[in-house]
Amino acid sequence: MVVGVGGVAVGAGRRAGAGAGRPSRREVARGLLASAATLALAPVVAASRPTAPAGGTASGSFDETYRGRRIQGVLMPAAGPRAAGGHWRITIDSRPLHLMRRADGTWLSMVDHYTSYRTPLEATRAAVDGLGPGRRLRDLAPGPVGDSGPGDHTYMGGRHGVRA
Repeated sequence: MVVGVGGVAVGAGRRAGAGAGRPSRREVARGLLASAATLALAPVVAASRPTAPAGGTASGSFDETYRGRRIQGVLMPAAGPRAAGGHWRITIDSRPLHLMRRADGTWLSMVDHYTSYRTPLEATRAAVDGLGPGRRLRDLAPGPVGDSGPGDHTYMGGRHGVRA
């Protein structure tokens, strides 16, 4: 049974889309559900995007003074069409610092092999902390690795490694 009000049947106008311009409860519920889903997913989407390390640029490089030392880091692109990623060229007071990437994606330095850091910048700052005041990084191999002469101990291998 449809009862008319002002020449329009009540209930029939809603189905035909000729209502008073107000959304139905179902449409309001859908809108609220979509808004709640968007709010719930926003942090997940934001966290999945890569960010520049603190003190760095969008390219990932950094150049700053930390505890009186100039630290610089540049991400060098990988060579070749199939190469992925790249490697970091890091210096502390213009002396090279070697960083190593761990399997879990964290970084460690030649100054401290026991602690991992989330970014190369954090690892470099920790290396400055580990060096302490007045100490500088040393060049381990003045020439190509293994060419320092008799008794070369700059790397594992050479005369002390596995013999073929």
